[in-house]
Amino acid sequence: MQKSKTIELNLNKQLKKAIIIIINNKENSTSPYIRKEELKALATTMKVQVFDSIIVPLKKENSHTLIGKGKVIELKEIAKEYDIDLFIFESDLSPNIQRNLEKELEVCTIDRREVILQIFSDRALTKEASLQVELAKLEYSLPRLTRAWTNLSRQRGGTKTTKGEGETQLEIDRRLVQNRITRLKKELEKVKKVRDTQRKNRINSNIPTVAIVGYTNSGKSSLLKNLSNSNIFVEDKLFATLDTTTKKIKMPSHREMVFIDTVGFVNNLPHNLIEAFNSTLEEVYYADVILLVLDVSHPNLMGCYETTKETLKELNCDEKPTIVMLNKIDLKENEFDKARLKALEPNLIETSVKNKVNIDLLLKKIEYTFAKDEDFSIFEIPNNRHDLIYFAKRNALVLDIKYEESFIFLKAKIKDRYIGELINYKK
Repeated sequence: MQKSKTIELNLNKQLKKAIIIIINNKENSTSPYIRKEELKALATTMKVQVFDSIIVPLKKENSHTLIGKGKVIELKEIAKEYDIDLFIFESDLSPNIQRNLEKELEVCTIDRREVILQIFSDRALTKEASLQVELAKLEYSLPRLTRAWTNLSRQRGGTKTTKGEGETQLEIDRRLVQNRITRLKKELEKVKKVRDTQRKNRINSNIPTVAIVGYTNSGKSSLLKNLSNSNIFVEDKLFATLDTTTKKIKMPSHREMVFIDTVGFVNNLPHNLIEAFNSTLEEVYYADVILLVLDVSHPNLMGCYETTKETLKELNCDEKPTIVMLNKIDLKENEFDKARLKALEPNLIETSVKNKVNIDLLLKKIEYTFAKDEDFSIFEIPNNRHDLIYFAKRNALVLDIKYEESFIFLKAKIKDRYIGELINYKK
């Protein structure tokens, strides 16, 4: 039985020098220069040397090559003169246009989605992340099996009167990929059941949860590493973390909360990746509070904010209690976007995780946000039930404790689902 081969560009070894192409048209309102810098950062993360970047003004898309015959000839000449290995288009390329470009340019041509898929593939560490990424890559690659720069394209040709070995091989490849997709979906269903069980146990443990979300490389993992004093992997690159990390944190009031680090968002994140990471992103849906982390030095700060808010809306999480954290105030700030953001989010917190600025204030804000819709409750607890005092400190916002002669007076804010045995002593 023939084994399925992984569809890989093997970019790290074969492809080294790239030119990125930005299409400038009326359909995309984001500055082409901002998009160019983001794609450059993505390509660098993919370990590709960006030789140059070209912004192509385009009034009307060409149905055959997107950019038209004249521009194709120009790019082909540049590729030959400078020995270019790879063209990266910021715009999504349909399978047909991608094949046509590769045929005309005689150089491997990919789009931004494929760059992100490659980065995710390189960064996936756990079994779940690896399965999710492989599924997304195979679904993306299935309609592109006839490309010249994929390992699965092995055209051998035939005669005019026969079906042809090349076509037969393509059918075999498609069947192998489709079978692998089916197997991956079944494996992911098993992983999802395990995650659902873990989440259910966490919810039943009566500990509130905070989901850390935001644009990639905004400082989410650095924050969790700082709060938990743990050896969480942190790197100053896009999508440094793909796997969900969960840590229990003791808050200023001694209450415990679980913080969950999630995969970073990015503008136009491929939809199949959102679907592939759906079980991971569900952690945001079940969280009590969302902490939206932004990099104040990002040249497109408002774009990062809007992308994150839009992704939260897609996850049906836009109505959840949310705190906006402006991180990296130790760097040069995007003052214009910062002013616009403050008008939208007047209660945002400005921090520097690196220099530990306003982290305690942030934690207090999280506690307040979680507790603001909790009722004040009075409890009279027996003097011999110090275990309930400990429970209250872990699970409630304790406002006052007085040790009376016959009981312990406790004033606290706590949600009903976390109240536990305290309900028996509520006044």
